[in-house]
Amino acid sequence: MKILMVLTSHDTLGDTGEKTGFWLEEFAAPYYVLRDAGAEITLASPKGGQPPVDPKSDAEESQTDATRRFKEDEEGKKALADTVPLSQINADEYDAVFFPGGHGPMWDLAESDESRRLIESFAHSDRPVGAVCHAPAVFRHVTGKDGEPLVKGRRVTGFTNTEEEAVGLTDVVPFLLEDMLQEKGGKYEKGADWGSFVVVDGKLVTGQNPASSEEAAKELLNLLK
Repeated sequence: MKILMVLTSHDTLGDTGEKTGFWLEEFAAPYYVLRDAGAEITLASPKGGQPPVDPKSDAEESQTDATRRFKEDEEGKKALADTVPLSQINADEYDAVFFPGGHGPMWDLAESDESRRLIESFAHSDRPVGAVCHAPAVFRHVTGKDGEPLVKGRRVTGFTNTEEEAVGLTDVVPFLLEDMLQEKGGKYEKGADWGSFVVVDGKLVTGQNPASSEEAAKELLNLLK
């Protein structure tokens, strides 16, 4: 079981002067769900090397069992520091792909032709694709075999407009994820803000927020059994 995890390389939160990146819990929880199940994991990012961690996700109040485990995991930290550039990834070598969130993907992965082609390779060959929180932004320009948006007519979720408003970034993000998924024809669903909520439609797995990251990875695993 070979699984690709793709993280953002983008570290700037719009014009705010603040830093962003990937959300630590949304990487760490799925990483251990998959690794503990025996998966061989390859970490990739647009630029390669160490992807930026959103500083807020590294704060004490954002820590979880998975993030604390990661901080003690020298092997995991070494792998994260040396992600493979997306340009060097051969999608055919992997059984599934998973995208952790954080605000970063809304700027780089959402607009990346390399990411788009990668997802289309998985989707067109009916292999599992997972994304959590802001990471469903990666589907913005992805199309299915029929040339229509990949999410069109499919059940999906992702960070809600009300969650974005709660963190004060409605006017900072390049687009609102909930709105984009609906504009692309997705059957957008959501649970309570900040609670775990995951949707599975065929081989497409989406999670709403950080609390959904572990469950999303478990659902991805279920599709590989």
